[in-house]
Amino acid sequence: MRQKKEWWKWENCILTLLVVSVNMIVMGVCFDFYYDLNDDTMMLDIMSGAYSGTPDGHNMQTLYPLGALIALCYKVCGTVPWYGLFLCLCQFGCFYLIGVRLCSLGLCNLGEGRRKAGDGQRPAALYTASRVGVGRKILWLGALSLLVWGVCLSHLVNLQYTVTCAMLSAAAIFLFLTTPDTESSKRFIRSNIPSMVLVIVAYQLRSEMLLLTFPFICLAGLYRLTEEKKLFGKDTLIRYGSVLGIMLAGMLISRGIDYAAYGSGQWKDFLRFFEARTTVYDFYQELIMEDAWQEALEELGAPPCRQTLLRNYNYGLDDGVDSQFLMTLADYATDTVRKARDWEAIVKKQVYRYYYRTLRGGDSPYSTLLLWMYAGVFAAGICAPVLFGKAASGEEKNGGKVEKKRESMQRFDLLWQAVLVTGVRSAVWMFILLRGRDPERITHSLYLVEFALLAAMLIRACHRSTGGAEIVRSTDTDTGRHCAGSVLHGVACGIVLIMAVSFCLITGKGMIKGIPALRAQQELREQVNENWYAIDEYCRERDENFYFEDVYSTVSFSRRIFDSTGRGYANYDILGGWMCGSPLYYDKLRRYGITSVQEALIERGNVYLILADQEVKERGLAWIEDCYAARGIETVAEQTDRIGEGYAVYRIMRIQ
Repeated sequence: MRQKKEWWKWENCILTLLVVSVNMIVMGVCFDFYYDLNDDTMMLDIMSGAYSGTPDGHNMQTLYPLGALIALCYKVCGTVPWYGLFLCLCQFGCFYLIGVRLCSLGLCNLGEGRRKAGDGQRPAALYTASRVGVGRKILWLGALSLLVWGVCLSHLVNLQYTVTCAMLSAAAIFLFLTTPDTESSKRFIRSNIPSMVLVIVAYQLRSEMLLLTFPFICLAGLYRLTEEKKLFGKDTLIRYGSVLGIMLAGMLISRGIDYAAYGSGQWKDFLRFFEARTTVYDFYQELIMEDAWQEALEELGAPPCRQTLLRNYNYGLDDGVDSQFLMTLADYATDTVRKARDWEAIVKKQVYRYYYRTLRGGDSPYSTLLLWMYAGVFAAGICAPVLFGKAASGEEKNGGKVEKKRESMQRFDLLWQAVLVTGVRSAVWMFILLRGRDPERITHSLYLVEFALLAAMLIRACHRSTGGAEIVRSTDTDTGRHCAGSVLHGVACGIVLIMAVSFCLITGKGMIKGIPALRAQQELREQVNENWYAIDEYCRERDENFYFEDVYSTVSFSRRIFDSTGRGYANYDILGGWMCGSPLYYDKLRRYGITSVQEALIERGNVYLILADQEVKERGLAWIEDCYAARGIETVAEQTDRIGEGYAVYRIMRIQ
């Protein structure tokens, strides 16, 4: 008997670990795991030491504590793909934690209320342990697997740190809302440690994304708070204040360490450069991309040759593109370009886009899944008032007394909560749409976080509704009321059944369309990457040379996560990008005695330029020659070698 109890104790963890592991292994067999974007590849190079020669935590994207920890792992053992393993652990770890919680949902009825301390009974989570069968847990884990394969597959295979941050946030919300009720404040805080840790790690991984999802985190706290008997009681303030305080303290400490790590004069100057570059390229790109602003750019200190470098991102070739210049562009963009926009037309356009993406399936299966979830939440919200009303009558008939405020909240909370979620998500979506920053890595992330919040709300509502119906049937001796309770219980079960079938259809359709599309995408990705492998091998075999790469020629490359790593310093770099001009960038160049890219390309015999034939065909080589001509130097780009199919190595020669 004791061994059986021990099995029950670990059964949920073992079953979930088995299912998640099987999913991960099958994915690994069917697909390769990739870093989705060159941002993650650059972060990998910095933390692994391939960028500057030494593993470093200053990757500009994660906060320094997390970056330094991963860099330390590379210092200890550089052959292990630590960063990729970390992202995989975060993503599959989130599904593991959610799976364990789903398996535990049958162990305690979240809506039945807390047992009072000292009543001589065990906690609800252990009290009903014997009622839960393995079959129900398998169903939960099967539904989770459908979500993985039908909706999240692409982001689980092509990893991106922004999406990973959102998954951590979504898991934190789900775990917090589905944590079993308890009278003990210490137990409440201890039970929510996983949620607090997930939020802090998410903030360190991608602080901007975590802050974008923070309104949904606050909604989760608000909804849980409104279920308390005393909203402003001492015990309530301790419970929720402690959880919120620990999260905020962890975030503030992380930010403080990050601020100290970037406290030197060089890093502070580069932070200004980085922020100004982000402002110009991410939010006011028309300033440098549209011909209408050419005269303004010249007045700001950007002659035509520099404008060309700004447009093709090769501004590293121009030593004059520094923090002061980019800050001037950023100030002009915010003061002038923003005002010149037709905001009335922009608002109308983005409102329609929001409508289309939300209600017209513009982001299917994500948007379809959200509509399905909202339908379920509103259906449960409509049924809940009746069910809770019956439950309350049953309790009062047996001598119980239900507080009016709490009863009213339990009857109608799901409806006003769903309306509030709609309002908050609309505000968040319009914020990103009006800013013009809505790539899939952000929009899909928001969908996942919102789905987690709605799923947790629905689960709590179903527990309370089912509990209410059971109370009616078991306590009410009146035949009519007994039948009414049974009918209501049947309606609730019917809603759950319809939701389950719809979920299977949506995720099934997502699998049918998503798996072939992902397979084709990865085949194309590997074809493109053949050139990157060729360039990497070519450069490393000639480690006495240094190679600069045209940004557009190499921007589409990605990298397999579980490819060979730890190959040391890479003797090449792109001519632009978000690390150009950083202290690590100059450390990298100093290894080859390079202090100026412009001078090195024409003065040093071991510094070359790599371009794609397609880019040369479209843009020519005049942009390079014009850059030097502006300084009174005549040059010619001479091809010296070939790399793979479609790439060439050039030497910039000075014409005497």
